[in-house]
Amino acid sequence: MDIYEVMRTTFSARKFKDEPVPNHILYKILDQARFAPSGGNRQGAHVIIVRNDEIKRKIADSAPFAVKKYMAQQKIGENPWNTIQKSELSNSEIEATPISKMLTEPIAQAPVVLVVGIDLRVVASMDQNLSRIGVVSGASIYPFIWNILLAARNEGYGGTITTMSISEEPSLCEILDIPNYMAIAAIIPLGRPIKMLTKLRRQEVEKFTHLEKWGGTSLTKNV
Repeated sequence: MDIYEVMRTTFSARKFKDEPVPNHILYKILDQARFAPSGGNRQGAHVIIVRNDEIKRKIADSAPFAVKKYMAQQKIGENPWNTIQKSELSNSEIEATPISKMLTEPIAQAPVVLVVGIDLRVVASMDQNLSRIGVVSGASIYPFIWNILLAARNEGYGGTITTMSISEEPSLCEILDIPNYMAIAAIIPLGRPIKMLTKLRRQEVEKFTHLEKWGGTSLTKNV
């Protein structure tokens, strides 16, 4: 596929056909993904490949409170799990919210699940002293994660970046024997999508660009 077509048609796949992802395909996907950049080219990414149904179920079921909070906040118009806009919901209201299977079952039912982690001993967290949530460390892992999904799309497969279970990272680390210097960055259910989407809804460039300063005029095709 043309690279631009891959970029414009890589969607969040959550429903998969009942067929395995062969090892040679998975190897090919990861062989391409590994060329993603990382801070200092230290390449701290690690991938745990999970096909065992019992382990997939444990991962899917590891964070019921996170899923309930997400659904409850979304229902009342809040931005779920946001660090700037605090939730007005109580824990009892969150606990009373039914769990959406859409947020858990893709992990349990996917042919293969990739648990992607980053070795914190090799990342540079330039924003560690700022009074906000840290995001810079992600520059050393999320390009790799996105490359996995781009490569999967090119091979006719799909998946999605899930993070709900990471709210209970210690439990995940126990399930998967992950050492304490690793951070889990994403859990990717992967397989052959039941339906392959080709048209995605995204904001136009004019909606998110600013020339010179915040609030500056937008970049347009004619600039």
